[in-house]
Amino acid sequence: MQRFIYHGSDHIVRTPRFGAGSPFNDYGLGFYCTDNPDLAGEWAAGMASDGFINTYTIETDGLRIINLNNPGYCILHWLAVLLSFREFDADSSMTYQAREYIRSSFGADYQNCDCIIGFRADDCNFWFAQSFLNGEISYRKLNDAIRLSDTGRQFVLKSNRAFDRILFNGYTIAASSTYYPAAMARERKAVSAFAERKPAAGGELYVSDIVNERIRPYDSRLIY
Repeated sequence: MQRFIYHGSDHIVRTPRFGAGSPFNDYGLGFYCTDNPDLAGEWAAGMASDGFINTYTIETDGLRIINLNNPGYCILHWLAVLLSFREFDADSSMTYQAREYIRSSFGADYQNCDCIIGFRADDCNFWFAQSFLNGEISYRKLNDAIRLSDTGRQFVLKSNRAFDRILFNGYTIAASSTYYPAAMARERKAVSAFAERKPAAGGELYVSDIVNERIRPYDSRLIY
């Protein structure tokens, strides 16, 4: 299947290169795209500078793609991948234990995939994740916050085989005057939705419960 994907940047990227970029991005080294051109524009534009929405097609037949939004995964699988690459604070022993337990118990086999799909850990989503690890918000609150944030899915090329399939189709300008306000409005919407979300009826599951009860991915309490 041929898929259109978009990469937001401050420059034109005609030939994405395997191994380029930072190993400390959400899913490590890779080429970060999205299937939403408007989101790519928001990621590209600065407060006072335009960016570029680079457009590509990729043939996905035969590629091994991990989609962390599919049934069979929960938000802790997404967090486990983030914990492998992003730096989180661990100011207490429980936060440290939680970090290690989630990494070991909810890891996805991303090392052997060609592409990975999952939420973007922008400033809001990263803050939600850190708050969960610190025991300040429940699992349900984390799950709802990430899904309500509407930051879209990242489509990340992770292997040489995936890079061999991508073709540059051109670019459009991501005007700062359009896309920067849109990105700020999306962030405000995420924070407001998080603040207004009412607590669930019944007991809430916190990271300390997940660690102390050795909760595993198949536990029904993780499925909403």
